[in-house]
Amino acid sequence: MGTEHIVDRARALRALLTERPASLYAVSVLRIGYGLLYLGFLLREFPHRDEIWGPGSPWTPALARELFDQTGWASILTLSDGRVYFELCYASALVTATLFLLGWRTRVVSILFAVVVASFHARAIFMTDGGDNLILLMAVYLAFTACGRRWSLDARRARRGTAAPAPVTEQGRAAEHVPRSAGQLRDARRALTTVLHNCALVVIAAQVCFLYGSAGLYKVQGGTWGAGTALHYVLNLELFRPWPALSHIADQHTVLIAIAGYLTVLLQVAFPFVLFGRLKYPVLTMLLGMHLGIALLMGLPLFSGAMIVADAVFLPDRFYTALGRLGRRATRRTGTERQDSRRTTGTVPPQGRPGAVGAAERPGGERLVKEPRGRRAV
Repeated sequence: MGTEHIVDRARALRALLTERPASLYAVSVLRIGYGLLYLGFLLREFPHRDEIWGPGSPWTPALARELFDQTGWASILTLSDGRVYFELCYASALVTATLFLLGWRTRVVSILFAVVVASFHARAIFMTDGGDNLILLMAVYLAFTACGRRWSLDARRARRGTAAPAPVTEQGRAAEHVPRSAGQLRDARRALTTVLHNCALVVIAAQVCFLYGSAGLYKVQGGTWGAGTALHYVLNLELFRPWPALSHIADQHTVLIAIAGYLTVLLQVAFPFVLFGRLKYPVLTMLLGMHLGIALLMGLPLFSGAMIVADAVFLPDRFYTALGRLGRRATRRTGTERQDSRRTTGTVPPQGRPGAVGAAERPGGERLVKEPRGRRAV
């Protein structure tokens, strides 16, 4: 009985990994989120691109190549020291991030996006933070997922191809008799794609759990977090005070600051243990508020955005489909209201007294011309 139970569980696990790709909407949200974040990051640093990654950087391409020989990193930005080459690489990075965001030829573009993120990350390795590291990891993981099957140009093209089938010709009838080996190859390719997608999804979820769990356990070991004073010191760090007045106002609420510190540690430690129950929804909501606070008070929007997007992987597909239905319903309602307003305001009511035939003409063909003081001439 025990052996049969183990065999059944193994078969169920195999079916879960090979039959259907899971959380297609969630990985699509990750694709859109990280594509948008990195595109915004590149556009924000566009005026400073030469000082950070270009030939004019204090960390020269020669120094970067010397470090790569020791660490094993690589970057397409160090293949040439020319400025024209660097500008072409930067423009290609902007185009790649945009195409990845839109989901165009995602299978290939996702690999290019991972190469771009890794190259820019390695070129300025000493200027990165937690947000850059997480985006790099997620870009590599997403290259193994089917992140272009929902909310993408690829999905739109696939729907159009399904909705408008090609007419059946003699060649099409002959093509219907696919050899058995070709059918097996297609099934094997589909199974491999599904396995890679589901395994990468598990790795993404495990990565986020590891980040939260390790951060929470690290905080537990600190005396300031145990005393509830850690956020007080954080709010008084000059390097992380984009708005000192706002940080000063927040620091005046000592009790709330202590509660927020304890709650942060509790949420991070408990996060991996609440993912399979309904508690994950309030926990994810509170983590969203925590990351928004970090972005606002500490000036780390890239890190906060990367963590918020990563949390989206734990929301089920039914959440995103319901969100899509609400969006379409709101769009239709807005369109209906606009049409009603156009019908109401778009037609001009007939002018003149009630019962008059037209605004400027009476029976018999007499044209009326308005004159000052209301006099009418024939």
